[in-house]
Order: sequence, then structure tokens, then C-alpha cells
Amino acid sequence: MSAPLVGIIMGSKSDLAIMEDVTKQLEEFGVLSELIVASAHRNPTQVHEWASSAVARGIKVIVAGAGKAAHLAGVVAAYTPLPVIAVPMKTSDLGGLDSLLSMVQMPTGVPVATVAINGAKNAAILATQILGTGDEKYRRVIEEYKVRMSES
Repeated sequence: MSAPLVGIIMGSKSDLAIMEDVTKQLEEFGVLSELIVASAHRNPTQVHEWASSAVARGIKVIVAGAGKAAHLAGVVAAYTPLPVIAVPMKTSDLGGLDSLLSMVQMPTGVPVATVAINGAKNAAILATQILGTGDEKYRRVIEEYKVRMSES
């Protein structure tokens, strides 16, 4: 069996309802993934170990979903050379604007690509597009997906 290519991390189990859209879309594209729940604030050691070992595990792209202060994607990006895609979660306090702003205001040298609030499906599409830059199989998957989108 092949190793997962996309690592998915979320800060809380409450994020799973949204982040399952990442796994479902990746499955539709035939992309293997792994999923973990670990908070940058409550489980920093676990986040560090997971992110810093991602390359050795064969991961090529990471998707990180979090709400509120939403530092997870930035922390993960600090520990890996891999591209990180952030999914800001809609929150009850500020509707997700707090999450979005935390993710897009990264310091120079620690970039994080950020999709829309609760934009998990787009994160999976972007992850597959990134994989497609080095693997024709995934580029074709995206090309076929875009054709299907244009026909509906």
C-alpha cells in the first residue's frame, strides 16, 4: 500500500465536521491522506513531532484547519519545508474572521496558503493541484474535475 501524500491536521475534534470535506474530496481524486487532531496550544509537542516528521512519512502537502486564534497552520509551517494550506473555521465569536486573519497574516519566511472560511473542499483541490505539479496523474485528475465542473 502507498503512503499518504496529504497530511490533514485540525486543532479540535469539533473541526472534523468541516475537515471531513478534505478527506472526501481527496478520496474522490484518489489521493491518500492521513488525519490527526492536535492543537498548537494544547498539544504543541505532538504538533511538532507530527509536522517535523511529515517528509520522512512521505507527505507532500499539509492541510491544517483551526478556529479562533488559529495558529496551527503557522506552527506546522514552521516545522516543515512542505506547503501548508490553512482552512479557517467559522467561529461563534467572530464568524471565522478571527481564524482567517490569524492565518493570512503570517510573517515572512513562514508562508501559509489560506482558503475561504470552512473552505475544506478547496483545500483538497489545491493540495491535489500542488501534487499535480510533479505527478501527471494528479494533474489529469484536476483537469478531468474542471471539465466535469464546466459541464454541470
